[in-house]
Amino acid sequence: MPLPLIIDSNQSINPQDLPVGRTVQIPGFVVTNYHIKSGDSLWSIAHSRNLPLDTLFLVNPNLEPSRLQIGQTIRVPQRITLRLVNGKQNYDYNIMLKDIRRLLSVYPFLQTPPIGNSVLDKEIPEILIGNGTKRVHYNGSFHANEWITTPIIMTFLNDYLLSLTNQQPIRGLFTAPLYQQTKLSIVPMVNPDGVDLVINGPPETEPWHNQVIEWNKGSLDFSGWKANIRGVDLNDQFPAKWELESARNPKEPGPRDYGGEKPLSEPEAIAMTDLTRRMDFARVLAFHTQGEVIYWGFENLDPPENEILANEFARVSGYVPAQATGSYAGYKDWFIQDWRRPGFTIELGSGTNPLPLTQFDEIYEEALGIFLAALYS
Repeated sequence: MPLPLIIDSNQSINPQDLPVGRTVQIPGFVVTNYHIKSGDSLWSIAHSRNLPLDTLFLVNPNLEPSRLQIGQTIRVPQRITLRLVNGKQNYDYNIMLKDIRRLLSVYPFLQTPPIGNSVLDKEIPEILIGNGTKRVHYNGSFHANEWITTPIIMTFLNDYLLSLTNQQPIRGLFTAPLYQQTKLSIVPMVNPDGVDLVINGPPETEPWHNQVIEWNKGSLDFSGWKANIRGVDLNDQFPAKWELESARNPKEPGPRDYGGEKPLSEPEAIAMTDLTRRMDFARVLAFHTQGEVIYWGFENLDPPENEILANEFARVSGYVPAQATGSYAGYKDWFIQDWRRPGFTIELGSGTNPLPLTQFDEIYEEALGIFLAALYS
């Protein structure tokens, strides 16, 4: 196990001062119960799991190897080599939270601070991984019916963690240097209220239950809903020529494109601006669906690196790079405008939103090259 992962998993411990008996968290492992069978020895149990014999004594400090009994229960460390995240399901807010908790329990070098709350007071988590000086940001589900971006991002996070703890490359790329060079910030679900609305239907509480149905023209089919629960399109909320975008968009709440009464009126958009100002990212990638397009640039304010990166993302994904023109008030627009650094809107997959889960594997393979290139380029 790489030493930096163990150090980062035990941040309350001074590595230069380890008292005897101190418990240290080892990432990438869980401990399971094992029942002794006839013919078992501690050596055979450890050998069958590719574990040093000492590990059994570490998790069973009172174990006497000469007194093993059939049926006796001992604790056995198990290296995690398979994904914990199952992205191929209707991936709502609660499933995401459950997966974040599972990943954190196995990979304690992760950090999961909240960045704020949604209109319905759902905590919006950020996931931090890595201890490098270059800060890179990914986000998904700005738009509710584009929720497949969340499990795509969570699956990449899981694969990145498996690569780090098992020291196995992804597409030939060893990821330990990425961990040392980069701090990756992920907000997998910017719009949790909207995602739950699309997947699970209207909230039970009023006034939201009746209000969203009214805004949806009386329909209980919310598959066309992009906005947050207040009917505000979160990717039309940023102070980057917001007035121009607002002038051509709907003037009242609804399923899509209404930019609100003013920029940053919504708590989700405020949380994203506060996070971005605090973290000072080198580049940001906002994942949307659909179109297989990489939108880059804003009003010629971006550095030359933006186009170079867009072309690299296109090369590794097969997507088409396109310089954004006539589009305003988006998250990547605001980032480029205020920081003059590379920002991208990545439109994953093709078809009608919400994209079907049958496309999941194909979309993930296309996106994987982008996820990696944004870290190592």
